[in-house]
Amino acid sequence: MAQNIYDDPAFFGGYSELPRSVHGLDAAPEWPALRALLPALAGKRVVDLGCGFGWFCRYAAAEGAREVLGLDVSENMLARAKAQTSQASVGYRRADLETLDLPAAAFDLAYASLALHYVADLGRLLATVQRALVPGGRFVFSIEHPIFMASRQAGWIAHAGGRAWPVDSYFREGPRTTTWFTDGVVKQHRTIGTTLTLLMRHGFTIAHVEEWRPSDAQIAAQVALAEELDRPMFLIVAADR
Repeated sequence: MAQNIYDDPAFFGGYSELPRSVHGLDAAPEWPALRALLPALAGKRVVDLGCGFGWFCRYAAAEGAREVLGLDVSENMLARAKAQTSQASVGYRRADLETLDLPAAAFDLAYASLALHYVADLGRLLATVQRALVPGGRFVFSIEHPIFMASRQAGWIAHAGGRAWPVDSYFREGPRTTTWFTDGVVKQHRTIGTTLTLLMRHGFTIAHVEEWRPSDAQIAAQVALAEELDRPMFLIVAADR
């Protein structure tokens, strides 16, 4: 079973105070890049893998999606999502992405925001998602960039012209334990090559790969985002069945 850190009270309390938790998609700086990769949602059937508080589920319903299914392993997340959702087209279900089973050809779009880097058996999940999409269906997801995950985030090292984020054993794939709101948070480190190869191996055609960076306008509006120019924080991918 995937680690259910979001039901830890200390972790959930800290996560609930993040801007994206309080204000939703528009408070996530990478959201415009993800939104640009989405197909028109009117009439579509959508599954959100790791739906959290349900922000994307509600967005998809507002855009006219016919059916939206939000999946999450966390009871805390699902309770908050259900409490904040009124659209009849949105449903939520508790599910472990490590053992997920979905019906064949049941969805036009699969979406996952910052969830897949918690999954140890990514190949199994990708096979499940590919089978669950209709031919021509799309999978859009973001993960923590593997350079960011492999970074020793406690300090900086000197670099020509400025400073750089030091990378720790990038090619050593597998679980990485870190502290984020609480100790013992486990994420699964993979190289970009491994992630993209797994997608192709399981029948996807890669349509877009983006090492996200904030725009100049975003940095002007929120100066702290300038730090994200030192190393990529998110990897964003669109792949078609």
